[in-house]
Amino acid sequence: MYKIAVIPGDGTGPEQVREGLKVLNAAAEKFKFRLETVHYDLGGERYLRTGEILPESVLHELKLFDAIFLGAIGHPDVAPGILEKGLLLQLRFQLDLYINLRPVKLYPGVSTPLKNKKPEDIDFVVVRENTEGLYAGSGGFLRKGTPYEVALQESVNTRFGVERCLRYAFEYCRSKRERKKLTLCGKTNVLTYAFDLWQRAFYEVAKEYPDVQTDYAHVDAICMWMVKNPEWFDVIVTDNMFGDIITDLGAMIQGGMGIAAGANLHPGQVSMFEPIGGSAPKYTGQNVINPLAAIGAAAMMLDFLGETKAAKSIENAVASVCRDKLKSLNAGEMGYSTGEVGDLVAESL
Repeated sequence: MYKIAVIPGDGTGPEQVREGLKVLNAAAEKFKFRLETVHYDLGGERYLRTGEILPESVLHELKLFDAIFLGAIGHPDVAPGILEKGLLLQLRFQLDLYINLRPVKLYPGVSTPLKNKKPEDIDFVVVRENTEGLYAGSGGFLRKGTPYEVALQESVNTRFGVERCLRYAFEYCRSKRERKKLTLCGKTNVLTYAFDLWQRAFYEVAKEYPDVQTDYAHVDAICMWMVKNPEWFDVIVTDNMFGDIITDLGAMIQGGMGIAAGANLHPGQVSMFEPIGGSAPKYTGQNVINPLAAIGAAAMMLDFLGETKAAKSIENAVASVCRDKLKSLNAGEMGYSTGEVGDLVAESL
């Protein structure tokens, strides 16, 4: 029995979550485990209705679950930053979800904008530090609203936070990947304080993992090589901001946001799983949004919970549907409705 908190969210989030739960229930039936789900009304509609974003009572309850399944957050009538900082970042910080895990995998039958690249060329994982860096909220304004205004946003990097992220990446390389190659993504030639810490910690921790091959690249070079030679990468580890940027590039080369799933992790504690695309409000209620990212996030959740066979079976089912059924991954162009895509994955499973 696994207790799952479900946050459908805004826009097309509830439609994506519906299909993710459909596939989760099919997997539970096949692999003989049970799911207990509790839905939470968090997001733009609640904020507009009550002014609440993440009540303390709800946060306390969320800590008692095995995992959180999130749809998408973002409402056209709520100013940018309010929900992102008040809900998404608060969940990451308050639950100490210090790892953001983003697989970048091209499935057979899915188009990539990269010329002559095949599924065997695009199969890597980004491990992003998720609770420090520029997202820690350190900084402020001086003389705001005047011609002499100053805005400061500081990147916070602690040895503790950096090292636990690096250790997760090394362990992931060792236990989950065949190539066992780990690349540190940074900017040591300009950000000489933050990434001096990252690089020193990286090579110190590496001594404990002689079976893992290590290298380093600047973030701008990483972006170039993700386009030119994505096959070079196995696992990339990086800070919060750089991880945010390169994972969106990763989503594009694997076929788009419609198939990009992610996890916010604290090993051994409640963790959160989500499609990384936005709420896509213009498609709300049309039953045309691609649910595969949410279904992929559901598979990542099962893997985290120890149901590895079920997780792999969902991934295989998604790959089969991409290869044999879908015309496109774009909303409204799949050849099937949102619900029908969920049915196809559940049936393949």
